[in-house]
Amino acid sequence: MRFKKLDLNLLVALDHLLNLQSISRAAEQMNMSQSAMSNALTRLRAYFDDPLLVQVGRRMELTPRAQAMQHSIRDILVRVEATISSDVEFDPRNSTREFRILLSDYSMTAFMPRVLALAAREEAQVRFNLLPQTEIPYLTIERGDADLLIAPGMFISKEHPSELVYEDDFVCVAWSEGRYGSAPLTEADYRRARHVRMYPPTVPTSFENGFLAEHGIERDIDVYCYSFAVLPHLVVGSDRLATVHGLIGRAAIHGLPVTVHPLPFSAPLLDQHVQWHEHKKQDPGIKWLRGLMRRAAADLPVPRSNRAGQ
Repeated sequence: MRFKKLDLNLLVALDHLLNLQSISRAAEQMNMSQSAMSNALTRLRAYFDDPLLVQVGRRMELTPRAQAMQHSIRDILVRVEATISSDVEFDPRNSTREFRILLSDYSMTAFMPRVLALAAREEAQVRFNLLPQTEIPYLTIERGDADLLIAPGMFISKEHPSELVYEDDFVCVAWSEGRYGSAPLTEADYRRARHVRMYPPTVPTSFENGFLAEHGIERDIDVYCYSFAVLPHLVVGSDRLATVHGLIGRAAIHGLPVTVHPLPFSAPLLDQHVQWHEHKKQDPGIKWLRGLMRRAAADLPVPRSNRAGQ
């Protein structure tokens, strides 16, 4: 199909080329040969009378014309996808739709099992593709590469709708048989101890690292890891401390020899939001999944004062 003499099939190739800035990677993602993708780029260059991608050293970079239309091309394709993939009616028991959810390993450990259990209770036949966080998570929503994003408020976009699902506090975990396993934990203890810290592999910082830095609280960190869920495991057998989400810390005491202390200083609550693309706000499947998440959040073992909307 053509529109103003442009083969509309080329728009998908153009979107991949502008996003990946690589002919070979774009070809791989579209299951095309590299020569076919090169031919598509040649036709696009002729139509727009612009090179679009230029070789700079070992990399390809976008021309100003390509940069100017990158967002618009993606927006067009997201609109098309939202139009043709949204069901007029949605019945989870008769749908094999796949929902792509972008989330941290904290959300995957502490929250998603409850969502999946509710879906199973409804005999839903849908599929879930749980995707790792990216450096700027909401861009994945904007690009239409995920249906929902679960993240703290600091990582969501103001340009797309979202809702606060629940709040969680932070606690400090110590080995039960260690130096900090029994007595109340003081701020002096916290500052003196060695710590295990989760260092996000894809984002600049995590929520708790941000508020600790803002309050001038420095930790002596001698173990770094890339998972929130494993933090309580890494203090066992040592005098290290780990600052973790309340849901993870309180769950750890049922399977690990650890003690959970309140933080010895004031700290903000973690605000967990769910975000979706503006073009998908009327999608009945997305509405069903958001409702499922609200119900799952209502049963979370967090202090009642920490529940969203209360």
